[in-house]
Amino acid sequence: MQSLMTLAADPAAWAALITLIVMEVVLGIDNLVFISILSNKLPPEQQAKARRLGIGLALIMRLVLLSTIAFIVGLTAPVFELPWTGPVGADGHPAFELAFSWRDLILIAGGLFLVWKATNEIHHTMDPTPSHDVLDKKAPIAINFGAAIIQILLLDIVFSIDSILTAVGMTDDLPIMVIAVIVAVGLMLVAASPLANFINANPSVVMLALGFLLMIGATLIADGFGVHVPKGYIYAAMAFSGLVEGLNMASRRAQQRKAAAAPMEKSDSVP
Repeated sequence: MQSLMTLAADPAAWAALITLIVMEVVLGIDNLVFISILSNKLPPEQQAKARRLGIGLALIMRLVLLSTIAFIVGLTAPVFELPWTGPVGADGHPAFELAFSWRDLILIAGGLFLVWKATNEIHHTMDPTPSHDVLDKKAPIAINFGAAIIQILLLDIVFSIDSILTAVGMTDDLPIMVIAVIVAVGLMLVAASPLANFINANPSVVMLALGFLLMIGATLIADGFGVHVPKGYIYAAMAFSGLVEGLNMASRRAQQRKAAAAPMEKSDSVP
């Protein structure tokens, strides 16, 4: 209790908490997009339950990992190394590394899963034959509830490890990490339904979200090979793409309103 009171009176602790909450929310966007896409493939009566359960599992996973911080930090220790290195860059470091830790292997596996999942969904979307894709409203349900939860859980593990390692790198105080994770996952829970409904109501956004997942998967694989892509670049690209898609949606709606108003104007002009 004394430790909590000391932290509460420390402005640096509050600054670390706010910064970490923002970071955890940003890192949770990837997780939330994946949950939203998968939950939209379920029957309507199961979608909200799947989202709540998926986000609840994400919270449990993060808290469990926080309770084993020493073990998680140990996942960054190399377990094997291949006898090759990438070309040396201008900074004197190789372009990529082939010394793999358990964290690297988990990130590579999660990235490959995301790339496979996104590519599979994009293929079904582009296929003119009837499919199980989320864009095909008349198609039967592509996955059942259990399969959706298993896929969400697998990616929860990957995103949770990345989230907790970020938290460990920003502060040494466990209470700050726990509070930041709980607040961030709570915000994810609040935003889950609006995001899923928005994606479901705008088919073009589904393709954009799948593109995001493809990019995130490739980034996880690159990170596993020691090629660090700054998160700011990724989220800036996502924000720019979202802005362009928002302008396209506004343009389409304006054209629809104009097309709907044209017959009425024509009828009013007839004597």
